[in-house]
Amino acid sequence: MVDVSARRDAAPRTARSGAFPTADAARRYRLLIAVFAVAAVLIAAGILWWDNPAPVGTSGFWRIVELRISSVAVIAVVAICQGIATITFQTVTANRIVTPSLMGFESLYTAISTAAIFFFGAAGAIALQGAGPYLLQIVVMLVFSGILYGWLLSGRYANVQIMLLVGIILGGALAAFSTFLQRLLTPTEFDLLTARLIGSVANADVTYLPIAVPLLAVAVAALWIGGGRLNLLGLGRPVALSLGSSHRRDSILALLMVSILMAVSTSLIGPMTFFGFLVAMLTYQLADTFDHRRMFAMSVLVGFVVLGGAYVVLKHVFYAAGSVGIIVEIVGGTAFLIHLLRKGRL
Repeated sequence: MVDVSARRDAAPRTARSGAFPTADAARRYRLLIAVFAVAAVLIAAGILWWDNPAPVGTSGFWRIVELRISSVAVIAVVAICQGIATITFQTVTANRIVTPSLMGFESLYTAISTAAIFFFGAAGAIALQGAGPYLLQIVVMLVFSGILYGWLLSGRYANVQIMLLVGIILGGALAAFSTFLQRLLTPTEFDLLTARLIGSVANADVTYLPIAVPLLAVAVAALWIGGGRLNLLGLGRPVALSLGSSHRRDSILALLMVSILMAVSTSLIGPMTFFGFLVAMLTYQLADTFDHRRMFAMSVLVGFVVLGGAYVVLKHVFYAAGSVGIIVEIVGGTAFLIHLLRKGRL
């Protein structure tokens, strides 16, 4: 005889729960959000208080904490930008391997930095510092992406795959141009350039945040409000169109918001090619949902824990805080290769 009470107890565990496949998945998501939130708070506290030479509670102690707040803010900005931008980009392109870096944002940043130092020497490196040059770099990247998306996604034969191919080609051309100029630099100029091209929290200037934060807020708010449209885009073009989605318009708007996020992040700390992929991959595995708003929330916490945790360990354990970008890229690149080999295709 079938145990009816056992069936009733098992039913809630397999029933769907809104954006999640099962009620268990929903409970698991809430638990993971709480765990990562606590971890993020502990990491932020570690950055602010660990190895503070001044006695706790003194004016010197709080002065050092105030100086370190900028590092926490930079890590938070980068985590938000990279995670949300990568998830959105992969939804629009219907591919969980490609990243916004393929569109040439980081190659454009490298080309701008290289050209400035090549033509103006050390004065070029100084000229790239400050709020004005930072905003100019963001504008150049947005114009670049706006032309690219407007041209390749609004024509009669608009195609996301062609957009990706053109972006890869342009990125390769910019990278080749940068490499050519780098070979002509003096050793001193090359050292100055290398310091700018390695993704590092130390590269960020606190004066950039008043520009970065409002742009970040606008882009994230637009993507958060349009979370339902992203859910439709995630179903694929034929299904999205059948459900009344303006697929082309929604795709272009989403990609423009991705451009803002990537421009803010890259101009702030430099290129981090595989960080966004690592955060997005972990988010997909942990969130187990199709809802983009929930994935966005998870990606922000995961990104902060990954980048902030690496920063704390490397700064206070190995005393190599400048290597954070290198370590994250190595881990992210390895995860990318493993994921690609397991999937077997792009």
